[in-house]
Amino acid sequence: MSRVRVLVGTRKGAFILTSDATRSTWDVQGPHFAGWEIYHMKASPVNPDRIWAAQNTAWFGQLIQRSDDGGKTWTPVGNEFKYATETGTHLWYDGTQHPWEFKRVWHLEPSLTDADTVWAGVEDAAIFKSTDAGASWQEQTGLRTHPSGPRWQPGAGGMGVHTIVLDPTNHQRMYVAISAAGVFRSDDGGVTWAPKNAGLTSKYLPEPAPEVGFCVHRIALHPKRPGTLFMQLHWHVCRSDDHGDTWRKVSGNLPTDFGFPVDINSQDPDTVYVVPIKSDSEHFPPDGKLRVYRSRTGGTEWEALTNGLPQENCYVNVLRDAMCVDQMNPCGVYFGTSGGQVYASPDGGDHWQAIVRDLPAVCSVEVQTLA
Repeated sequence: MSRVRVLVGTRKGAFILTSDATRSTWDVQGPHFAGWEIYHMKASPVNPDRIWAAQNTAWFGQLIQRSDDGGKTWTPVGNEFKYATETGTHLWYDGTQHPWEFKRVWHLEPSLTDADTVWAGVEDAAIFKSTDAGASWQEQTGLRTHPSGPRWQPGAGGMGVHTIVLDPTNHQRMYVAISAAGVFRSDDGGVTWAPKNAGLTSKYLPEPAPEVGFCVHRIALHPKRPGTLFMQLHWHVCRSDDHGDTWRKVSGNLPTDFGFPVDINSQDPDTVYVVPIKSDSEHFPPDGKLRVYRSRTGGTEWEALTNGLPQENCYVNVLRDAMCVDQMNPCGVYFGTSGGQVYASPDGGDHWQAIVRDLPAVCSVEVQTLA
């Protein structure tokens, strides 16, 4: 019988939630790394017992942790990781004699084919790769040295590579999203990169159609239709049907098209989820009502999902990495809030329950479907 494991990174530690296929009752383990910010956790799709965690504090700096037993025990990895003498800065080496500093690892993306390979997106915007289970890391310098780099600017949360998406049908193709630069695609496994922001608009940019400068919050694709991507932009929900070459707005009837996460139902590539919040200055749900919005048409037409979610006096936020879906049928949908709640729906969003409450503020939620 299948099981589900939910990996929750918070401001003050990591938690692992498990349930059987009914997804009705949950066992909560943690906190792991109590007191540390766990910005992102994700498991290998090749070896489900291998889990990666980005562990950070402003005082002690950045560590990468690896578990090979499903989160029971952990090992810090990365013999090329160095602390800087100045508190809160960190040095990874890019193969030269000149290390450079970065603030944190925003996102870890394990390979779809090799359990020992994992990507790390960092702030300031760069991407690293390890092919030896985290023992050493090499910067993929083609991104950070792209000619458009001098025009990148930090978003409100910093200038990080916060999203890494791998194409399951073409292992040379991958995407990253950077705030505030936009989407970039590589067709050669991360060696070279090209901006993919055509069709995006922003009232904050002086040019009508710039190459870069967009504050992309999140992108997602479905493995059954990898040429179609969905995006939550700073404002607007957008869609591309040509591997990111062009985008169009599909916000439709959303009450506000500002938000952070976007994800796609694992059983239906036309069913998409977002969590609108009021604005870029008021990071809470409109009217204090926590609502996930679902489109069954690939965008434009959206319905509010409210059953089991608080519909008054709710002023939490949901961050970009804090929503995910499982591989069950019907598809389970999960998200965590800045108020420390993790909500789950075992039926594609029709009904919700808080599977845990009162955690520290949730940074990320990822899920595994286990045999």
